[in-house]
Amino acid sequence: VVPRLVEFLNNDAMPALQFESAWALTNIASGTSQHTEVVVQGGAVPIFVRLMSSPNEDVREQAIWAIGNIAGDSPQCRDLVLRAQALTPLLDQLREPSSKLSMLRNATWTLSNFCRGKPQPAFEFVRPALPTLAVLIHSRDEDVLTDACWALSYLSDGSNDKIQAVVEQGLAGPLGE
Repeated sequence: VVPRLVEFLNNDAMPALQFESAWALTNIASGTSQHTEVVVQGGAVPIFVRLMSSPNEDVREQAIWAIGNIAGDSPQCRDLVLRAQALTPLLDQLREPSSKLSMLRNATWTLSNFCRGKPQPAFEFVRPALPTLAVLIHSRDEDVLTDACWALSYLSDGSNDKIQAVVEQGLAGPLGE
C-alpha cells in the first residue's frame, strides 16, 4: 500500500488526494521504526520535502508533520531528512506570518525533531534555524514555546562553539527570563 500512497503524493492536480495520502503515510511513519523505514524506502522523503512548499496549506502542513515523524524516528532518519534539504522549506513556513496555529505548532515540533538525537546532527545543517528560533521563543503559545526551547536545548548541548552561536543570536537573554 505504501508505494501506491507515495505515487498519489505526486499528483499535484489533486491536492485532496495528496493530503489523504500524506495523512496515511504520516500515520504509518508514526508507528515503529520498521514502519518508518517502509515509508522512507518507498521514496516518500524527497516528495514530502517538495510538498512542504505546496500551494495547498493542508498538504503543506501534512507534509511537515510526516517529515517530523520521520526525523523523530532516529538520528539516521533525521540526518536523511536534513540531507534532503527539508530545513529550508520548514524555515520558510515558520517565517510565514499568516500560518494557522496548528501549522506553527507542527512546524516548530518538526524543527525540534531536526535538532534532537544522539549523535547530534551536524551543526552546519541546523545552524540556519537559529534566527527563526530567536523569533519562536517569543511566542505566546505554550506548545510553540516549549518545542522552540527544546530545539535550543538540543542545539546548545555540546561544544562551546554551539553555545556561542546561540548566545550570538541573542537567545541567552530571553531563555533566562
